[in-house]
Amino acid sequence: MAARAPRSYDMLSLIGLPLGVAMIVGGHVAEGGKLGSLLQGAAALIVFGGTLGAVLLSHPRRDVTEAWRSLRHVFVDDLPPAGQVLEAIGRLAVKARKDGILSLEDELDSLSDPFMRRGLRLAVDGTNPTTLRHMLEAENDGREEYEEAPARVYEAAGGYAPTVGILGAVLGLIHVMENLSDPSKLGAGIAVAFVATVYGVGSANLILLPVAAKLRSRALRRARRREVILEGVLAIQEGQNPRLIDQKLRGLLAAEEASPPAGARRRAA
Repeated sequence: MAARAPRSYDMLSLIGLPLGVAMIVGGHVAEGGKLGSLLQGAAALIVFGGTLGAVLLSHPRRDVTEAWRSLRHVFVDDLPPAGQVLEAIGRLAVKARKDGILSLEDELDSLSDPFMRRGLRLAVDGTNPTTLRHMLEAENDGREEYEEAPARVYEAAGGYAPTVGILGAVLGLIHVMENLSDPSKLGAGIAVAFVATVYGVGSANLILLPVAAKLRSRALRRARRREVILEGVLAIQEGQNPRLIDQKLRGLLAAEEASPPAGARRRAA
């Protein structure tokens, strides 16, 4: 793992967002609606401004900033390939079994994964296996909590947006009711009022909640990968056979997508 893994684009995310928007707008136009009727500045100001204000009020600045920075993880997957992790651990296991675990000290600076590097450094320093496991599990849990923060921000925004959209629709209807003297404008006024609801429900279910789900999935996968590294480091420290280590880690990697990491399981319990 001397070199970082190349980033790969998540094509499903790149396709899903424009596809969802295009299908809904296309359906509106196909039913005879006008595209311009969905473009209302006041409704956008109420919904998106109100949702942003609620998010800023309910989350610390660090989480909001990290949520913005994490948007790229929706479309780009920079998790190292599983084979690269297995290769690195296997190579280190062979060297440790042949030359002793102290021989791995020369390899630490070449490791690109900071979690693996810290774990092996502690192992080389002679840390008790039980203590080492507790330390790495605590770091993994803390890192997972940090990486899930952006998902919680978008999830909260997805909850606020529909409600703010309804608020915008009510405000629009109030404006319509104030102008009942001109019945010819009632239909258009009501239509404009409900655009706020479209913005709120649409942004929540097409953008905010899916983004939250994707970011949470990425965080869980990274946590699961760190669990695999943790088990590999402990196995190397114990001097286990490299073939057995490889088989054990392959079993863990096979379950990577099928089950949540231990930290998530402990919180759920």
